[in-house]
Parts: sequence; C-alpha cells; structure tokens
Amino acid sequence: MIELPYSLMIEATEEPDYFGFHSPDLEGFTGIGHSVEDCLCKAKWGMKEHVELLKEQGFPVPPSNPDPKVVIQNTKNHAAVGGG
Repeated sequence: MIELPYSLMIEATEEPDYFGFHSPDLEGFTGIGHSVEDCLCKAKWGMKEHVELLKEQGFPVPPSNPDPKVVIQNTKNHAAVGGG
C-alpha cells in the first residue's frame, strides 16, 4: 500500500545513487534521495512538513489524492541536441 497523501514522481539519474523526486499534486515539493526507498521515505515525511509550512504561511493546501501513484522513470534530458 502506498502511504503517501499525494502522487510521487521519482527520476533516476546517470549516477546510480542519486534520484530526484517531486509531486505533481503538491506544487513546490521536491527532494533528492540515494535510492528509490530513500525517496519514498523522505517524501512521506517531507510531504507532511511541506503541507504544515503551507498552512503556517497561509497558502492553500491541495486535497490529498485518494489514489496516489508512484512513477519511477529515467530523468528526461531537456538539453537541445545541436545539428550539423
């Protein structure tokens, strides 16, 4: 069972022990971890802290996702490929 209140995107990098993550449901929430499991753990607690900060600062808090998903993918290369 996914114990997260929001969906999570985990991106693997070329480094074997470096992953980035963010939530498409929770604007501004990002982090890094050294494994998929590390990202999941950090996200679980980090989401709670992020929501508490939003509340403290008077920002709107999105409703939790009743069907959160965790997606693990390779980091997308956003660099333009030069031609000829």
